[in-house]
Amino acid sequence: MHLILLSALCSVLVSVLLKLAPRGRLDVAQMVTWNYLAAAVLCALLLRPGLGGLRGGAQWLVLLALAVLLPTLFLVLAAAVRQAGIVRTDVAQRLSLLLSLVAAFTVFGEQAGGIKLAGLALGLIAVAGIVMRPANGGATGPGAWLPLLLVWVGFAVVDVLLKLVAQSGTPSMASLQVAFVLAFVLMLGWQISRHLRGASRFGMTNLGAGLLLGLLNFGNIVFYVRAHQALPDSPAVVFAAMNIGVVVLGTLVGVLAFGEKTSRWNRAAIVLAILAIALIAYAPRP
Repeated sequence: MHLILLSALCSVLVSVLLKLAPRGRLDVAQMVTWNYLAAAVLCALLLRPGLGGLRGGAQWLVLLALAVLLPTLFLVLAAAVRQAGIVRTDVAQRLSLLLSLVAAFTVFGEQAGGIKLAGLALGLIAVAGIVMRPANGGATGPGAWLPLLLVWVGFAVVDVLLKLVAQSGTPSMASLQVAFVLAFVLMLGWQISRHLRGASRFGMTNLGAGLLLGLLNFGNIVFYVRAHQALPDSPAVVFAAMNIGVVVLGTLVGVLAFGEKTSRWNRAAIVLAILAIALIAYAPRP
């Protein structure tokens, strides 16, 4: 279980680093760029994904879509952490599995069992509670809840795209390797453009913070993969423990370390989110 804890901890620390970035006057866009350099190098060195199964055609269109969506989603995640806080952002991120579940029913032909549908219903109620602004919680209007909804939808879309690539026969680690490299190239091109226009300047602090972000981002992935490998007969346990662990750790860090405010609705939503994840994870397989 220590691998699951390490994976959840890395996920929460990603949010913490994004939360601290404005205080350190860090350029989040540069951080995200170097993050993908670190993730690509670590993936190649530690996981050694085989790229022989890569073919042309629609598969590469999906990989290119991932390369655009992943860094965009990272920037949205940073905005959500900044505006809504770690607690609500991490819960919204984990509840993206609800939309992935809907896609599994409607796109991939999975059977909609009663327990999973109950988890889906609870999760949707939890989403409504999470996006509600706490009392004295800051700005109102779309700026307060839109980043949370974009995080919720965005992570689900990434999951669907990865499943589409997997259906084409490409291993998931090979897909991530290619997506990381493409994302870095695209983001580096944008950073060079920003630099030439005088909109930003490359800095060693941003480089260091970005590499740390990439280490945490990759750590979240590799520890999760290793946990599944260590518990091959208990995928539901790994899935549930990981997602619930992120929700609990994110809540503790957000409230205790950063003093984030939560309303009764937010707290009730966190409990519902945990119940929804557990129901979906332990629902009988058809």
